[in-house]
Amino acid sequence: MRNRTLSDLDRVVALGGGHGLGRVLSALSYLGSRLTGIVTTTDNGGSTGRIRQEEGGIAWGDMRNCINQLITEPSVASAMFEYRFSGTGELAGHNLGNLMLKALDNLSVRPLEAINLIRGLLRVNAHLIPMSEQAVDLMAIDDQGNEIYGEVNVDILPKIPQKLDLYPKVPTTREAIEAIEQADLILIGPGSFFTSLMPLLLLPELAQALRRSSATTIYIGNLGKELSPAAASMTMSDKIAMMENYIGLQTIDAVIISPETQYESMKGRLIVQAQLEAKDIPYRHDRHLLGKAIELTLQQLGQRNASPQVVK
Repeated sequence: MRNRTLSDLDRVVALGGGHGLGRVLSALSYLGSRLTGIVTTTDNGGSTGRIRQEEGGIAWGDMRNCINQLITEPSVASAMFEYRFSGTGELAGHNLGNLMLKALDNLSVRPLEAINLIRGLLRVNAHLIPMSEQAVDLMAIDDQGNEIYGEVNVDILPKIPQKLDLYPKVPTTREAIEAIEQADLILIGPGSFFTSLMPLLLLPELAQALRRSSATTIYIGNLGKELSPAAASMTMSDKIAMMENYIGLQTIDAVIISPETQYESMKGRLIVQAQLEAKDIPYRHDRHLLGKAIELTLQQLGQRNASPQVVK
């Protein structure tokens, strides 16, 4: 990786969900088709949860959010995709983008085809892949040994769960595995730890692909305190240790965090502290600053020696 820049890389893969993954993809959107997002599909709240309950299928909310943030050419189609119904009727609170994706899913052979149709309609060049094309929920064993089902319920756990899993067992989307196998750089985060990041690592085939990958892997930390009480109680080292426990190997080469983020010594990893917060939205990553931080981290990894290093 010595002296290589992001523009030199053939394949960059980002893993996560919601606003966090959308920000990463938006920051690197200039990479075009060399950029791939693998998106969490376990959401069971809000508009997405209502559609799943009534119509079944995968969760579309995180995918829609990523597509929204990749739209660079405003159009009638993009305005429709971002529209949310108001009022008190049956459609109140529903996002039209979620309904469009679900409708195209019903008309397609597989969810990935629906995503590619929307990408073409909205002129989104980056590839977007659902972690699985089958309906699945997040499940946890809490500190008392109880089974807790659904992202919404896992998110409010007061203590770190004993175990996380997916219910039912589902296969990873084949294209997601291929993307990781071909990746030069893998980015994980930012995002809600238990509900945006961990579900991906609970897929055995995806975890295996990460174990086998020779790509540089960077974890991007959150800027604000997690809303999940359990996740908020975890240190940066705790989160990395849990991720790598489920992956089955130490794979994270570097961590990008803000100057305000507290961290402990992390043996053998590069730590980059940089100003990352957007001026318009508190606790959201600024796209330009995030892109610069990823570029800096990549360059530092190419230049560093075997000893741990902190860059501020």
